[in-house]
Amino acid sequence: MHCQPRLKQLVYNWLNNNQKCLLCDEPAEQLLPICAACEAELPWLDERCRVCALPLPMRGLTCGQCSRRRPAFQQVEAPWHYGFPLDTLISRFKHRQHWPLGRLLAQLLGNWLTHRFAEGLPRPALLLPVPMGRQRLRQRGFNQAGMLASWLGRQLNIACTDQVLGRIRDTPAQQGLSARARQRNLRDAFVLPAPATIDGLHLALIDDVLTTGATAQAVATLLKAGGAARVDVYCLARTPKPGSA
Repeated sequence: MHCQPRLKQLVYNWLNNNQKCLLCDEPAEQLLPICAACEAELPWLDERCRVCALPLPMRGLTCGQCSRRRPAFQQVEAPWHYGFPLDTLISRFKHRQHWPLGRLLAQLLGNWLTHRFAEGLPRPALLLPVPMGRQRLRQRGFNQAGMLASWLGRQLNIACTDQVLGRIRDTPAQQGLSARARQRNLRDAFVLPAPATIDGLHLALIDDVLTTGATAQAVATLLKAGGAARVDVYCLARTPKPGSA
């Protein structure tokens, strides 16, 4: 059964000049359904680790974990840290099926990536959404990473597929688990049904939030072993280190 919703049937008129901001309900007065004030107040992530995008006190630094052991992925791109109101917007998209919010966040992420490409970030050849377990997919009805990847692919003109990565083991929810427990939880959860299709390619994983990086590490390790030349991670938000502000 194919649970992913048909994106062409998700009606939202992006060309409506009189559209309102999806956050404050005031006139947006721009092409996207978000006003300039609400866009400016999103929790933009300026100071970050150069590798995993972990929020840090200063720019241009590498966090301790990435310094000690370089992850399998090359770089994480996330416009925001996981704070208010973005955390609420993502939750409403994931758990309450508010498609316009997800579409808006994908568009903003696409704008961010377009700017980063112009600054010299290498463009990937293929976008891969992080796959969801079958049981959770049946419960939720859709994979939010798959929807984000599809929207991004069309905006950035980059091929997108959910056929490269597979998830063969349903795992308990990652929320509330320590970093080490997350790694154990994901052991042998992903597979490459056709590894030859990624040989020598630059790939980008798409997900909504990066927390400890355990999922990205597990999938990137698998892709690199399957022949990928480079793996980046594109997500909406990066969480801070537990216990930090």
